[in-house]
Amino acid sequence: MKKYILKRLFQALICLIGVTIIIFSLTRISGDPVLLMVSPEATKEDIETIRKVLGLDQPLHIQYWKFVSKAAIGDFGNSLRWNRPNLEIFMERFPNTIILAIASMCLAVFLGIPVGIISSIKVGKWFDNFGKIFALLGQAMPVFWLGIMLVLVFAVWLHILPTSGMGNWKHLIMPTVTLGWYFTSALTRLSRSAMLDVIDAEYIKMARIVGVPEYLVITKYALKNAFIPILTLGAVNFIALLNGTVITETVFNWPGVGRLVVDAILTRDFPLVQTCVLIASSLYIFTNLFVDVIYAYVDPRIRY
Repeated sequence: MKKYILKRLFQALICLIGVTIIIFSLTRISGDPVLLMVSPEATKEDIETIRKVLGLDQPLHIQYWKFVSKAAIGDFGNSLRWNRPNLEIFMERFPNTIILAIASMCLAVFLGIPVGIISSIKVGKWFDNFGKIFALLGQAMPVFWLGIMLVLVFAVWLHILPTSGMGNWKHLIMPTVTLGWYFTSALTRLSRSAMLDVIDAEYIKMARIVGVPEYLVITKYALKNAFIPILTLGAVNFIALLNGTVITETVFNWPGVGRLVVDAILTRDFPLVQTCVLIASSLYIFTNLFVDVIYAYVDPRIRY
């Protein structure tokens, strides 16, 4: 077991190193941030001086090593735009993203799982067809298109909900639906397929033969065994929700990490982009590592 955990930990570190290389490389492609920081009247000497102060005149491999070595001890540097610690800026926006992710996850859990379970019980009936259409639409519609359509209908035409920003609970409705519908559809499909696999099992048939009430067959026997893949997908989806808010937060001008990344990219704020993406990637990588280790304890066959 220790060998398996060490192997997965090593793989996670390799992935993390790969992420740092990709982040560092892509942020340099967008251009020189100094050109956005100086005034149009700045001379070439002024530009070179600022570039030297920021350390952008050094070779790329030295810049990369400084970035990785400082990040390893929790020092992510300062933002080029705000001249404040990047980690501090990230932590200011992160709670807003968590609020949006939790609301979207609640939508996925409390709507997607029940629809999937009922669809598996009523196979071929109208509710099953409704569940299939619901899941298909959720996974087919682009997030940005769905967000724009919700704004057009509920904010522009009906004047029921605010168009953007963060305030009371009404500001949360459209971003939650936009971000959470895809994951709700995924949980609906997985819940339905997992329940169908379990319902056909021999012990379920035996429970029905001996006269166990149908609600106990579904809730106590079938659902309990079908819940393992659902819980796994739910854990991974929550991290995906945290990391997948860029489009939603941009459409609704939600002051979270996703919007912060977009603003940092537009202003070529290299350190801030690197900080946000690196932390988000680390959450995703180590959540998958945690799920793999838990799976190995639950099912020893996975270790091999």
